[in-house]
Amino acid sequence: MVRIMQNAPLLTDRTALLAHRARADHEGDLFLHTNAADDLQDRLSMVNRTFTAPAIVTPYPAIWEGRLPNAVIVPDEDVLALTPRAHDLVIHAMALHWANDPVGQLIQCRHALKNDGLFLAASFGGQTLQELRASLAQAESELTGGLSPRVLPMGEIRDLGGLLQRAGFSLPVADGLPLTASYQTAFHLMKDLRAMGETNALVNRRRAFTRPSILRRAAEIYAANYAQDERITATFELIFMTGWAPDDSQPKPLRPGSAAQRLADALGTSEGRLPSD
Repeated sequence: MVRIMQNAPLLTDRTALLAHRARADHEGDLFLHTNAADDLQDRLSMVNRTFTAPAIVTPYPAIWEGRLPNAVIVPDEDVLALTPRAHDLVIHAMALHWANDPVGQLIQCRHALKNDGLFLAASFGGQTLQELRASLAQAESELTGGLSPRVLPMGEIRDLGGLLQRAGFSLPVADGLPLTASYQTAFHLMKDLRAMGETNALVNRRRAFTRPSILRRAAEIYAANYAQDERITATFELIFMTGWAPDDSQPKPLRPGSAAQRLADALGTSEGRLPSD
């Protein structure tokens, strides 16, 4: 049985997050989520294996309609509705960055896999919205003398690769895909984030409306520092993770000293000694 962390501080207000997603699901533009789904499918097509029992953890099931026949669709709740050892493929699609316990999510996915089953995930990475984060911080600091949580903290590639190892996956790999979008103003970017369901749902966020003066100043700072051809640029980093449920058939590193042939012989060179001091 998978144990979920009970005493860890909560990062995400699930009620607010679900409200944002419900609005986006009905009237939003989920182009980044669709882009990530396309990339995950491309990666899956390069795996020389047929998967017959897939599961997909996603906040937006419509994006995955028809992509993987017979896939079980699971919402990204704290406790995932996955059956242990029931799947040969589990995809965690664009929700891990909102998880209160990301390691717990990965462990649950691993437990849902059969031996040698494949895990794939896509999530926003640490470079995402770095321009907006800096502009809001500077504007709020100037006008109020303080800072409040406004943009979700997101993991770096090395950190997320380490989470795969902690969760017990074999052959873990993490890589990043930076994307750049341009907008007329910072307000247009913020409108797009709202349409994607990716606006502030942090537990520690300020509950009062942000002062218009802060938003106007942030837009000015953004335009001054991150504009090209009279449009602002916004960075989105997608991080993709791959791991396998452990199995005895998987390749393992050789024990030190177990090589059957010297490296020098394989390279066709002679062994030399390092000069002494």
